[in-house]
Amino acid sequence: MYLPKLLAKAARGEKLVALTCYDASFARLMVRCGIDILLVGDSLGMTVQGHASTLPVTLEQMVYHTAAVARGAAGEGLILADLPFGSYQGSASQAFDSAARLLAAGANMVKLEGGQVMAATVRFLVERGIPVCGHLGLMPQSVNRTGYAPQGRDPPAAERLLEDAERLAEAGAQLLVLESIPAQLAQEVTRRLAIPTIGIGAGPHCGGQVLVLHDVLGLTPSPPRFARDFLTGAPSLEAAIAAYAEAVRTGTFPGPEHCL
Repeated sequence: MYLPKLLAKAARGEKLVALTCYDASFARLMVRCGIDILLVGDSLGMTVQGHASTLPVTLEQMVYHTAAVARGAAGEGLILADLPFGSYQGSASQAFDSAARLLAAGANMVKLEGGQVMAATVRFLVERGIPVCGHLGLMPQSVNRTGYAPQGRDPPAAERLLEDAERLAEAGAQLLVLESIPAQLAQEVTRRLAIPTIGIGAGPHCGGQVLVLHDVLGLTPSPPRFARDFLTGAPSLEAAIAAYAEAVRTGTFPGPEHCL
């Protein structure tokens, strides 16, 4: 799926459904279930490789998994690939080289973490034909600085996040992931921006939702509060993923129990 089709769905008021995906088999399953965005996340460092964080994931590994997902999706769904830690923070030209490799592997869009400090890089990429999704709130690549604590919980932090979101949108980002922030703050970001927001632990008012596949399937030993196991009680993996997609589209997920 190309970005204009996805944005048209959002403009019609349809909730966007995203899910992490790391291989061809699950990519085929997800497109059958109507998942809009297949996020090839650097979360694979934890879910697939067994690391304690996303930081060890390399660009070469992201290229490998992106290519596998693209083959499985066969043109369906928008493939959003994370730029891993160290592959884009050095300079705009470094970010372009890394993003170009991911697009060549089959990604339709790349995602990077950071606010105003990344705005010039976002603009550089977009002006050269690379669609960009921003990521604010809890940023896993900054775990050594922030830990995994929720973000934006006091007025100064909330105001900084709002400003970061506006600067990213002005720079040309066309999607924005909001992770682990208060639902009210996510609602205000969504209200202010003309681009869709995708929440994960950010409440029900975003333009869409994303979860880690392993959380949806109940495979995470200590899942985050914002996650929900859709496999328990479902007859199959496909039914669980389809139930997640339906819950996002109908607004029954996330519920109050999943919010900060």
